[in-house]
Amino acid sequence: MQWCKASQCIASMHKKISAHGLAYMSRKIKTMTLHINSKELKKEVTENLNLLLVHFKTEWNGACQILAPVYDDLANSYKDIAKFFMIDANKNKTVVHQYGVTKIPTILFFKEGEVIDRVSGLASKSIIISKIENALTNTNN
Repeated sequence: MQWCKASQCIASMHKKISAHGLAYMSRKIKTMTLHINSKELKKEVTENLNLLLVHFKTEWNGACQILAPVYDDLANSYKDIAKFFMIDANKNKTVVHQYGVTKIPTILFFKEGEVIDRVSGLASKSIIISKIENALTNTNN
């Protein structure tokens, strides 16, 4: 009898979490982050000499869901200085292998067509900011 009540409670909690748990994901937030595919990424990397960040993600990965609003916030903060892109790792496996992405989420930092830095896994906003600032100030990259 106790188990049935507990399972009903868990089912009820699951419905609430599903409906309200990640509400920020369903809000319409104006962002400077663009979703691209491997063909568009190649064009952007080769034609852009400034700082470019690419977030390799999947829809189902919890760490990607946590990192997405942080990445969007940084894209808005640095919109006049750097370009921010997202690419679905499941739909673009060739480019995932091309850049040696082995962990999701991964953010690659490009400058003058070359990968100059990367962050893999769930990184804090301060770590990503530090890497952005380093890329912007280091002219040897």
